[in-house]
Amino acid sequence: MSDEPRDEMRGYEGRDLLAGKKALVTGGDSGIGRAVAVAFAKEGADVAIAYLEESDDAHHTLNLIETEGRRARAYPGDLADPAHCADVVGQTVAEFGGLDLLVNNVAFQSPVDDFLDLTPEQWRRTFDVNIDSFFHTTRAAVPHLTGGGAIVNTGSINGLRGNKQLIDYAATKGAVTALTYSLAQALMERRIRVNCVAPGPVWTPLIPATLPAEQVAEFGAQTPYGRAAQPDEIAPSYVFFAADRLSSYYTGEVLAPLGGETLPG
Repeated sequence: MSDEPRDEMRGYEGRDLLAGKKALVTGGDSGIGRAVAVAFAKEGADVAIAYLEESDDAHHTLNLIETEGRRARAYPGDLADPAHCADVVGQTVAEFGGLDLLVNNVAFQSPVDDFLDLTPEQWRRTFDVNIDSFFHTTRAAVPHLTGGGAIVNTGSINGLRGNKQLIDYAATKGAVTALTYSLAQALMERRIRVNCVAPGPVWTPLIPATLPAEQVAEFGAQTPYGRAAQPDEIAPSYVFFAADRLSSYYTGEVLAPLGGETLPG
């Protein structure tokens, strides 16, 4: 990317809000996932990341976590595979001796210009990655989180209002919102808090990788701020939901950092 995203949490000072916690962040190799992983480490957590395939991005994220004096683990593989979702959770628990925090953040998108260009194969892939993986990873994690854990799901503005070019993506993000509401109710007796961060446009590697150049050039300009957010600006929302000291009375909430935009309803 010619304009590298800010996703290393430089200048962020932790306050031990997550001291001693063990976290798993899916889609943690870059963008929002990296920023969240580093922020958690700065707050005192050991952090494992799950991501699609080996890359310099993933190794860089690990180095950033370890620089904070925390343990870091990386698990490559396709989270569209339910068995891999369960395996990632199992490996994290085995390596760290437990699991306190789960961030479901992995995502896939591929825009279409016409609804009929959206193939059944793409529809299935988007759902496998963007919502089914959330279910499978959460299901594997719940026994370990019971008694005081927290789950933070990554939603999107597109799940709140739709998007004509990202129909399948928007549908999955709407499902993430409903899943968050439902799990918050279902897991309350287990003392697991479940919340969602649903940002507007965020400058991550996913954007130039999936959008046409003309849209990339204007990405985020429609917001009142006139620009997209940086991942470093979004990650503190995840710290808020992960830290009992800050959000012990929050579950089933959707926090939407939209750059000044307001949504009716």
